[in-house]
Amino acid sequence: MIVVHATWLDGHLCLWAEDPDLPPAQRRGGRRPKVAPHPFAVRGLRLDADTGVPATRTLTLPTRGNLPEASPAALGRLESSDAPLQLGDWAVDTVEYGPDDAYALLRSTAVAIAADDGTEDFVFGDSVRAMATVASFAASLVRRGRMLPGLVDEEARWVPVLTGKDAAYTRSLALSLPQSVLGASGTRAALLTELLDTLVDAAARAVLPAATHRVTGVAGAWLTALTGTGRTVAGPPAELDALRQDLRAWQADAVGGAVRACFRLVEPPEPGTIEEALAGDDEPVWRLEYALQAADEPSLVVDAGTVWQAPGPLELSQWQVPAPQETLLAELGRASRLYPALEDSLRTAMPDGLTLDTAGAHQLLSEHAPLLAGAGFGMLLPGWWRRPQARLGARLTARSPATQPGTVATASAVGLGSVIDYRWELAIGGDALTEEELRRLAGLKAPLVQLRGQWVELDPRRVAAGLEIMRRQAPAGSGDAEMTVADLLHLAGGDTEGPGGLPVVEVTADGWLGDLLSGDTELRVPAAEPPPAFNGSLRPYQLRGLSWLSFLESAGLGGILADDMGLGKTVQLLALLARDAPGPTLLVCPMSLVGNWQREAAKFAPGLRVHVHHGAERARGADFRAAVAASDVVITTYSIAARDATALKSLSWHRLVLDEAQAVKNAATKQATAVRGLPARHRIAVTGTPVENRLADLWSIMDFANPGLLGSATKFRERFAEPVERRGDAEAAARLRRITQPFVLRRLKTDRSIISDLPEKLEMEVLCNLTREQASLYQAVVDEMLGKIERSEGVARRGLVLATMTRLKQICNHPAHAMRDGSRLAGRSGKLLRLEEILDEVLAAGERALVFTQYAEFGGMLRAHLSARLGREVAYLHGGLDKPARDALVARFQAAAPSSPPVFVLSLKAGGTGLTLTAANHVVHVDRWWNPAVEDQATDRAFRIGQRRAVQVRKFVTAGTVEEKIAAMINEKRGLAAKIVGTGEQWLTELSTSELRSLLALEAGAVVE
Repeated sequence: MIVVHATWLDGHLCLWAEDPDLPPAQRRGGRRPKVAPHPFAVRGLRLDADTGVPATRTLTLPTRGNLPEASPAALGRLESSDAPLQLGDWAVDTVEYGPDDAYALLRSTAVAIAADDGTEDFVFGDSVRAMATVASFAASLVRRGRMLPGLVDEEARWVPVLTGKDAAYTRSLALSLPQSVLGASGTRAALLTELLDTLVDAAARAVLPAATHRVTGVAGAWLTALTGTGRTVAGPPAELDALRQDLRAWQADAVGGAVRACFRLVEPPEPGTIEEALAGDDEPVWRLEYALQAADEPSLVVDAGTVWQAPGPLELSQWQVPAPQETLLAELGRASRLYPALEDSLRTAMPDGLTLDTAGAHQLLSEHAPLLAGAGFGMLLPGWWRRPQARLGARLTARSPATQPGTVATASAVGLGSVIDYRWELAIGGDALTEEELRRLAGLKAPLVQLRGQWVELDPRRVAAGLEIMRRQAPAGSGDAEMTVADLLHLAGGDTEGPGGLPVVEVTADGWLGDLLSGDTELRVPAAEPPPAFNGSLRPYQLRGLSWLSFLESAGLGGILADDMGLGKTVQLLALLARDAPGPTLLVCPMSLVGNWQREAAKFAPGLRVHVHHGAERARGADFRAAVAASDVVITTYSIAARDATALKSLSWHRLVLDEAQAVKNAATKQATAVRGLPARHRIAVTGTPVENRLADLWSIMDFANPGLLGSATKFRERFAEPVERRGDAEAAARLRRITQPFVLRRLKTDRSIISDLPEKLEMEVLCNLTREQASLYQAVVDEMLGKIERSEGVARRGLVLATMTRLKQICNHPAHAMRDGSRLAGRSGKLLRLEEILDEVLAAGERALVFTQYAEFGGMLRAHLSARLGREVAYLHGGLDKPARDALVARFQAAAPSSPPVFVLSLKAGGTGLTLTAANHVVHVDRWWNPAVEDQATDRAFRIGQRRAVQVRKFVTAGTVEEKIAAMINEKRGLAAKIVGTGEQWLTELSTSELRSLLALEAGAVVE
């Protein structure tokens, strides 16, 4: 495994790689050279022969004793040390990139990180991730025009403009930079300033066309050097100095300093009714007040009256304004270029504000305020101005298409494309308007009108559009254009304008559409009971989940069941599948869950006819069609769904279910494209993490469940993803939530209305499958050891039985565990694959997990693999740690700080007793001790006094192996387990050879490819 790191030195991006599997170049102890070679750095590194330049650099890195500290991604591969942590110089081989190549490389790296494109052999360290984040921020600044041209020394450069939220975000970025980014001496703030300046300049050049102008001389050379790769501006030194000074003055004048002018618009008092507005004769008086404001802390405002009374310098947070009166006048003069109306007040000795009539106030709000804010001035405007209710808007009333609740919808009866009856109404400021009232308001010719406690805008174009709507719409009729359920949802979400460009201020509907728009569909839909064929009981929230799924099915709509882990999504789905349906269900899941679905279906819905479509011997052609016709549920995997897409598309599926639907979060993958193209009347996505890294995940899953609801991927990115992710747009986030809320059901186990008796211990067996490699090793050991056992007796026989059990359990864990060959872990074990999936969900939920194994060696392997796979520190407690190290490790984990490890691997003997680890609420037993008392003791490290959350306990069992058979025996006789099993696994040694043969035999179906 290679971990790639990054640092910034001398204006260059320097990449170097750490390989913790390399043997150390020196032993601990003794003296080392002042700058020794980094013992785990890759020598002669080559990453990009076209643009990267090899070099050797001295980096200042965290060091313990005589070795550099391992990076978080490499933890577990290197020995631990009790030596104090300090900074030390190390020589490393690097590949270096100039500004333009560095920007392009970091932007592509940011895309790879967002797509989670990591492998077992190649992962990005924290420093690369941090610098990729800075590159993304630089791209955002350029895209929003937050940069200005300048001349730095003899180079034409684009420099960032950092004000308000951008300035605050820059400070947080500097604080988050890891030490490895610095590489040598220097502060994080200084490094980030240099890095951001360089990347903004490169980002601007990446999008700007080559300069075309007729300017000559130094100014012309400067303009030419602002695009392309050549930055140097040639010319006489005196002319360059003059240009540099002019540009600095212009930048200071354009951007302002740490303190800026702020404008507060104060509205007239006492709004009235419509009738009073229509009859009003007095012209309202508005007031624009002046103030000074801290540019990076907008809450710090000093009004102009205080400024004029200040006897000397003015303190404003950390800034001291030495001449506040002159600063205010200079700022007002700068603002007057954008808003000439300010000039009249500047003729007074101490200007503190400006009086406006209603037309002037409207002009300020609609035209000048955006310009002033864009230029960096503070604008404090009335809150109503940004609300849709402050303008003439449209109300929509819709009627649900006819459908019988609880019945199965046909493809044409209902659904997103169903045409609905509807009627428009006009409203302003919360008041419905008749056509006569609207005509009278239009006659006022006033852009702003007081109505019932607030000011509202009367845009003449919108008034004309409203009158046209009323003219065309008969009093008792409906609109003359078709509207679908999808159109209605977008209007309700505020994502689309109504007729004539009017904002939609309210949407109401009757029947099931009203339930859908309510926001609490789960509680309002008709209650559904589990069908007689369902063999189990459902908690109240699970019954509501079943009702919600049934409701969506009756309406011909898809849904995303996104309940938290451990709340029984599988059980709710099986209750739905157990109902009578007019056609089969196709269930697509990861390979590791095929066996689990088979067994859960047999347990809770034994009447279901289940067919597994997987493996090299799977049915094809006519045989496959016959198998589907004879089945209620067909289970397949994502990989087979992609391979057999043509065959699956040719069949008529009543229902299509995706389990662990985050597998299709990348919409461009072959498997995501394949499953979205499968025909089905009802679609359900099941996932505990509907959004993992970015909103595009949600679009892909929702586009499967309800195709077209969120528009195209490009439109979704423009309307929602970019505003929310890059600018923190709360309004866009709220619109998206309103549109998707009816189709996403997510309950959290921490919600006491869901599970009222928290804390609770939720125990479950997780069935895992063998890979083909594991199955081959398993069978070879069984064949070899049974012969030896049969020929032995006494102590020797008992020893052989225990050795066989140990060997088989290690194979079930991982081939590398059994073979001890140091080979890679990824992709070779069903248990490891399931563990990765579970921990992904745990980290996505911001929670913590304990991972128990009875084998200390396997614990070390897990720590190394998981830290690289998850990109987070993984703690490991084993018997080799002394008490101080053990206590420190436990204290770090219990602190539950952002820097604490979220995953704690423990050997069962060392960590199974005597610890309090209530920071975790997930416990995973990777391999079983086969003694319930021992497992319960380990589980109680998290499930004990001080635990405030439900504890989920997962016990891994490999299907079709000795693990599953012994687990079944323990479950059947758990009350007598202590007497029958005793301690450890000694009871197994007394079984006869025939009993052992039956116990150890590998069952059919244990392997899923």
